[in-house]
Amino acid sequence: MSVLISIQNLSKAFGTQTLFENISFGIHAGERLGLIGPNGTGKSTLLKILMQIEDADEGDVINKKGLRLAYLTQTDNFKPNVSIEEALIQSLNQQHDLDEMQRNVKVQKFLSLLEFEDAKQKVNTLSGGWRKRLAISCCLIQEPDVLLMDEPTNHLDINGVIWLEGLLKISKFAFVVITHDRYFLENTTNRIIELSPRYQAGFLKTEGNYSDFLENRELYISEQEKKEASLSNKVRNETEWLRRGPKARTTKAKYRINETLELQSELSELKQRNRAEKSVNFDFEANEKKSKLLIKTHQISKSLGDKNLIQKLSIKISPGMKIGLVGSNGSGKSTLMKLLSGKLKPDEGTIKLGLDVKVINFEQDRTQLNPKDSVKDSLSLNGSDTVIYRDKPIHIITWAKRFLFKPEQLESPVSTLSGGEQARILIARLMQQPADVLLLDEPTNDLDIPSLEILEKTLLEFTGALILVTHDRYLIDRITNQIYSLDGFGNFETFADINQWLKDLKDKKKKEKKASIQKETKQVAPKLKQRKKLTYKDQYELDHMEENIQKIEGELSHIKEKIQDPKIISKPDEMNEWCQKLNETQEIIDKLYARWDELETLSKEN
Repeated sequence: MSVLISIQNLSKAFGTQTLFENISFGIHAGERLGLIGPNGTGKSTLLKILMQIEDADEGDVINKKGLRLAYLTQTDNFKPNVSIEEALIQSLNQQHDLDEMQRNVKVQKFLSLLEFEDAKQKVNTLSGGWRKRLAISCCLIQEPDVLLMDEPTNHLDINGVIWLEGLLKISKFAFVVITHDRYFLENTTNRIIELSPRYQAGFLKTEGNYSDFLENRELYISEQEKKEASLSNKVRNETEWLRRGPKARTTKAKYRINETLELQSELSELKQRNRAEKSVNFDFEANEKKSKLLIKTHQISKSLGDKNLIQKLSIKISPGMKIGLVGSNGSGKSTLMKLLSGKLKPDEGTIKLGLDVKVINFEQDRTQLNPKDSVKDSLSLNGSDTVIYRDKPIHIITWAKRFLFKPEQLESPVSTLSGGEQARILIARLMQQPADVLLLDEPTNDLDIPSLEILEKTLLEFTGALILVTHDRYLIDRITNQIYSLDGFGNFETFADINQWLKDLKDKKKKEKKASIQKETKQVAPKLKQRKKLTYKDQYELDHMEENIQKIEGELSHIKEKIQDPKIISKPDEMNEWCQKLNETQEIIDKLYARWDELETLSKEN
């Protein structure tokens, strides 16, 4: 595979903080690269350097001649009052080889793939999830050689994440994606690079998807720990020799003394690397209520404008329940969370809390933080130098270190913090409030994977009730013991786990597609009236149609299994061939269903 981008001895620092140093690797044609690492290791900065938005301190980035790059930032920058269609057209303005008519034709063709209901809808009326879809679409329509994506799943609902996965699986371009979504990494990548000071080269590069990376990382860490133990023994023996006071009169003695000092230095660097990654310390305190009922809703309804989001909903929340709240963007998830927290009142029905039940709420928009406040004031609910946690006083500096903040950061305003750092402040504030019910609305946004792993452990150990809204399927799968689903039209369903809900979602889409095909068939049915009866050939085709469809659907299932195979995912050329087969097979099935309806209609008329 040809090299599209060559990164050579790249270094970048902000002040005294070194992000990365002397890193070198290439990005190849067809590569699907996941870029991960703890917050502050320079992932987003690296993408900006590749896009020439920022300069590296040292090193070079060499692009293949004529390379086309597209860049998805964490936040979009759409112009006010533009429509979806206009935003797509504007994204093609850099392609000077297209005239206005060609741009319009390309946009109309592309719109059919994007699932937007109204291309004339103004961007400023879209939800966060649909704005993200549009931002992704504006990158895809450029047909880049390499697409750089910074947290593309943030603000997408689970449907949106699956939609993006599907597009990337059949894409012909290479891409680099920064994401904390582990299922997304598992399903879309064929190579992982983790930036971290724990690695001697500044990063660890592995072939394969996220599961392959985890296995290789464990092997690397194990080898480094063994190396440290072996080196420690060697240094201990040489240090004892030095303490005996050897005379440095011979060349051999001088060499051994120098070698011992070099070993001590090597051991010190190895220990520093092996302990380089510090982990945040999350731990939510439950009130340990003995009551079996914390929240009860009876026949509650809520509408926003003319949209009925929740209709006659009755649920009971008890200790130990860990609920994943799912549904598409705009289906009412955040609305239900606000109803349960008391921030909204239902239009109808009642919500009752048990005696002295404490409900704590984490909101995804982070309006609870004042950008002008200092980190110190934001970490402490009372603004003092002491935080009360589990009825014990903790000094603010000790509390800050628990969430990976340095003492020199305490007087900095919140506006200077990254998204991940702001998320850690909000969690730090929640931890100071003992809770019976935790309402967490997208708590994973901007958290790095090590922090997510700690958050998972904490939530599993929480003995109160938890209601979780997140697009992170891995987190829902691992944490929850029940799924509540909203559809945005007032309907409510429960499922045992996220996989059962995903299967139901897939089945419903399949039924909708079949209904759409049947509707199209009925529109052409009048033309069939001209024919009085089925021919022998038509009857034979009708009799064997179901058998033929089952056979082709079996082939489709086989192709989908192949596309999920890590061995095939790691081979871009082979992956593209299977994706092409997937599209062709699906098209055959659609035509067979249409033909089936056509023949059945003709048969009934006979």
